[in-house]
Amino acid sequence: MDIIKKKNKQRLRRRKGIRKKILGHKERPRLSVFRSSKNIYCQLIDDTTGRTLASASTLEKDIKGKAPYGGNVKAAELVGQKIAEEATRLGITKIVFDRGGYKYHGRVKALADSARNNSLVY
Repeated sequence: MDIIKKKNKQRLRRRKGIRKKILGHKERPRLSVFRSSKNIYCQLIDDTTGRTLASASTLEKDIKGKAPYGGNVKAAELVGQKIAEEATRLGITKIVFDRGGYKYHGRVKALADSARNNSLVY
């Protein structure tokens, strides 16, 4: 089995276990993180209705202008800041963090810390 396929299969298995325990709702949505090799994406999700309330990624123009490469810690911090701004605009201060099966390290940690420093509580 290819090493990348094996790692992704392990991540999806971890993600399934995490998702059994985490549930987001309108007052406290789930902050879901997905990272690829070149970009990082996050969404605020209301699981009771299945709707995405807000999203941010390194592909957005304002973030891409500040960080031309989206696969590093600096870009992840900018995405965390952006999602926190979107959440406060919607009146959301509390969230549930879903790391998506990734280790809480590097870009995922940078995004979470940046969101926390910009008024989100979890």
